Amino acid sequence: MIAARSRWLAWGLLWVAACASGGPAEAPPRVEVDPRVEARLQRRVDGFYLRLAHRRFNTVETYNDRIMREHFRDVNLFLDYYADLAQALADAHFEKRRPRGVEIVELAFESADVARVSVRFRGDDNRPLRPGRVELLREDRWIQEDGSWWIQPGKL
Repeated sequence: MIAARSRWLAWGLLWVAACASGGPAEAPPRVEVDPRVEARLQRRVDGFYLRLAHRRFNTVETYNDRIMREHFRDVNLFLDYYADLAQALADAHFEKRRPRGVEIVELAFESADVARVSVRFRGDDNRPLRPGRVELLREDRWIQEDGSWWIQPGKL
């Protein structure tokens, strides 16, 4: 009886795992672009993300940062991005919603005018009795319009 239950339990777990996996996720195809275009985007990406390190995301000073806002086509896109990032840092338990380090993991072009940037934020854990570090891996989409690269936030 116990052996039969064990077999049914094992079969059920395998079935659940198979249904949940849905197969491997496919990454969008990578596109090779002119090295000058890639270098221009890399400079803009570096300037934005390095500015985010050591900044508290629950302060008016960071919210009103003119240079951060200049990476967005309009103020509403900045507000969407800022709210989403501040909430993600809170959900990941970043102390004072402040990343201690920001690392650009990958910059991949989907087309000559669209790129995905994977970024890792690292910080201190703010939970009681949980000393240590936390991190958040995030992927942002950048688009080129009128000769400039802009962050295009996802829909909230």
